[in-house]
Amino acid sequence: MSLNCLIVDDEPNAVKLLELHIQQTTNWQLIGKCYNALEALECLKQHKADVVFLDINMPQLNGMELAGLLPSNVKIVFTTAHSEFAAASYNYQTLDYLLKPITLTRFLAARQKIEASFRHGITLDKIEEQPEQDYFFVKSGKTLLRIRLSELLYFEGEKEYVRVVTIREEVLVYKRLKEIAEQLGAPFIRVHNSYIVNTSQIEKILDNHIHIADKRIPLSEKFRPDFMALIQQRFL
Repeated sequence: MSLNCLIVDDEPNAVKLLELHIQQTTNWQLIGKCYNALEALECLKQHKADVVFLDINMPQLNGMELAGLLPSNVKIVFTTAHSEFAAASYNYQTLDYLLKPITLTRFLAARQKIEASFRHGITLDKIEEQPEQDYFFVKSGKTLLRIRLSELLYFEGEKEYVRVVTIREEVLVYKRLKEIAEQLGAPFIRVHNSYIVNTSQIEKILDNHIHIADKRIPLSEKFRPDFMALIQQRFL
């Protein structure tokens, strides 16, 4: 995936390390390396950024203050040596929070989360700005049934069929789960080869299982990064 990214950090060694991670493991375009917030604001006047890697403790304007000045479509990954700012960081359009020194393993996990977010449009502003489309129809036998999205719990694939489960009923439709996954966006997401869930109906996540109503749905490693990227957007 191609993304435009910007590094903002007053520590040259931290900038070099992050630049190396980006160059070695991504196809992203690094549009700039800025050593304070004012430089970053000037850079963003000239170049479009998708993601800003943003240090918190900086002179003049700190990272939190700069975050408040960024457009909502510019996503943020905070990079800092201080864990105490983690909770406050999610008041902004934050995708991740990386503690220095940033290891390659931790960066790769962040890369998965970042790319999943852009691939699926999984950000709070996108979810909240979606137009109101609160129902769809499914064909079951000779009947067309109206399903309200707000009542939908999950989809369960059964070979050539999909079981559509709502708070009121279960309907078996002749369709592949893959086709449904391609038609639905957030808050619906695939979590297993056999399941798509409505994240707004999740009660809890425990031991790699998602609990919706009285159903315990497995969360597979294949779909876990995209799912957790979506859930991350709702962390307090």
